[in-house]
Amino acid sequence: MPFDPNSSELKRRRFRPIPVRMLVPNVITLLAICAGLTAIRLSTEGRLELALAAIVFAALLDGIDGRVARLIKGQSRFGAELDSLADFVNFGVTPGLILYFWQLHELNNVGWIAAMIFAISGGLRLARFNATMDDPNRPAFAAAFFTGVPAPAGALLVLLPIYLSFLGVPKLPTTLVALYTLVIAFLMVSRLPVFSGKTMKTRVPPEMVLPVFVMVVLVIALLIGYPWYLLSVGAVIYLLTLPAGYLSYRRQERAARASGEVAQPGLFDPTHPDLDDERPVRLN
Repeated sequence: MPFDPNSSELKRRRFRPIPVRMLVPNVITLLAICAGLTAIRLSTEGRLELALAAIVFAALLDGIDGRVARLIKGQSRFGAELDSLADFVNFGVTPGLILYFWQLHELNNVGWIAAMIFAISGGLRLARFNATMDDPNRPAFAAAFFTGVPAPAGALLVLLPIYLSFLGVPKLPTTLVALYTLVIAFLMVSRLPVFSGKTMKTRVPPEMVLPVFVMVVLVIALLIGYPWYLLSVGAVIYLLTLPAGYLSYRRQERAARASGEVAQPGLFDPTHPDLDDERPVRLN
């Protein structure tokens, strides 16, 4: 049959208009990707301060795009996939390249391998998160924890040597920077339970509204006026809280086992070797 552009069947196959509320979160995510790519360009030009500012800006956008989507009911599968790709670029590839252009290039291939391992670890971390996000066997208490350091936090942590250099601290040996990069990469792909903050209350008591406003303004002012101090202190504090997250997970897991929520010891243990198998774990 000849092609008829006015066919009623073709008209029925047209895509429906997409609501604006579905586009807003994706635009925020695209802005985050632009910030990450711009950070790469700035690092190649030697403007590291602006490059790190772009990464921090991308991390802020990454923190609000999902919340905006839930607030305006603009969630979509497309947005979730786009967010994962943005995280891989912004918090995997970009920090690794920045570290390589800054100091790791002094180790030649070894430095490039360290930067590459960090970027790959970010991608693996995001893939695992997407694969286990809807696990029906996760107990209630596990919602308060990430498995491994999340990609945005890993990106901000791995740049700690650059923060310190901006504060006047003597430049660390390149080998030490490479080892630190590998350690953060390992923490990202590890099964270490890390506080997620997802179970924190989203409603603020009326008497705490003004103090919260003051704290937010204070943090923004410190980030603008003393960015390297704030980022350095924040990175160190985050690293110090990792053992606390592990101990808290163990304590809650023991309590859940005692109450019968977890039927098999170690079933929901992110370090349990049985979870390395692709086969589902059985409840005995």
